[in-house]
Amino acid sequence: MNVERSLVLIKPDAIQRGLAGEIVSRLERKGLKIVAMKMLHMDMELAQRHYAVHKGKAFFDGLVDFITSSPLIAIVLQGDNAVQIIRQMMGETDPARAPSGTIRGDLGINMGHNLIHGSDSLENASNEIDLFFSAGEIFDYAREVDAWIY
Repeated sequence: MNVERSLVLIKPDAIQRGLAGEIVSRLERKGLKIVAMKMLHMDMELAQRHYAVHKGKAFFDGLVDFITSSPLIAIVLQGDNAVQIIRQMMGETDPARAPSGTIRGDLGINMGHNLIHGSDSLENASNEIDLFFSAGEIFDYAREVDAWIY
């Protein structure tokens, strides 16, 4: 067993389209456990820190403008190989190339409105979680169903 934590952002387009519940439900049904969750309106400073790896790229300003345009939901999910599982469930960044059955393949519209962000590595997951949550906002608890999943 390789229990990991990953950050997921339910982006502004998902919030505006009323898809947050659908997305969270898919992740939970897979067996991932929510250990932290909150709604926030990301400010420019946080957005620039979160997307710092893309600074200087042509799409950076548009990315920051989009992610700060409306509230989003930040979630820390925990589970066996959580980072990889979430990445698979999200699908390709471009919804037009994402397979049917993935979040982006089923619900996404275009590259700029692809509904969800998930950490792409354990190292980035740890850094991203620290951007959005303090240690006291993350809960470690047992679920009876975990015995059936793991």
